[in-house]
Amino acid sequence: MKKVVTIISYVFLILLAIITLFPFVYMVLAGLMTYSEATAIPPTMIPKDFQWVNFVEVFKKSPFLQYFINTIFVSAVTTFATLITSTLAAFALTSLQFKFKNVVLMIMISLLMVPYESIIFTNYNTISRLGLLNSYTALIIPFLTSIFYIYYLNTYLKGISSTFYKAAKIDGASDLEYIWKILIPMSKPALTTVGILTFISSWNSFLWPLLVTNEKKYRLLNNGLSAFATEAGSDIHLQLAAATLTVIPILIVYLIFRKEIIRGVAKDGIKG
Repeated sequence: MKKVVTIISYVFLILLAIITLFPFVYMVLAGLMTYSEATAIPPTMIPKDFQWVNFVEVFKKSPFLQYFINTIFVSAVTTFATLITSTLAAFALTSLQFKFKNVVLMIMISLLMVPYESIIFTNYNTISRLGLLNSYTALIIPFLTSIFYIYYLNTYLKGISSTFYKAAKIDGASDLEYIWKILIPMSKPALTTVGILTFISSWNSFLWPLLVTNEKKYRLLNNGLSAFATEAGSDIHLQLAAATLTVIPILIVYLIFRKEIIRGVAKDGIKG
């Protein structure tokens, strides 16, 4: 009976893997097809000749290089800023003693339940009143920190014994020295997870850049896909080639750091 259950489990996992991977695999293959192959009914699954020129055409028909540069820049700045602000805030909540700390933590937890869509137009009005529309600043400012990652790091840092902080203070270390020399090295799995997930989230952002930018020179990749669909008309094969170019870099980042993500989520502080 146990063997039957194991076989059924493996079959179920294989089916789920196929269902999950099929859209991505077909997107890559269709991006290497001709127009007639990509629009054929029934659909062509494997191109007769791989059309690598499609990826070149993507850059000719749309300013995709600019979209890549914009996305890398915004994602890098957002990730770096989130790591700094989240680490400092989590340290304060974990190691420092101040009035109403529990109240602050409760407010942060309650804010996690507020949908992003409910505040996006408030953020838009603020950015608009500051005259920051159509700028990199507008793309970055609302994402300089994350309550979710502050709470996540706060939970993670609670697993680190407070004796480390007390010993550092006895040795005359400042809070910043403690954070840099002790806390960050001991929290690398969690910080790596925060950094990668923040980068992925920023890379995949669509709605906010669409609201605050109207000029192509400030557009990000996902907005570029939308613009490319208009510019390319019915060139389905080129649209799928562009989508492939958008997905592959972030997929590579995930595959490289997947172990760190799992370790950061599974490990509880220095225990485990």
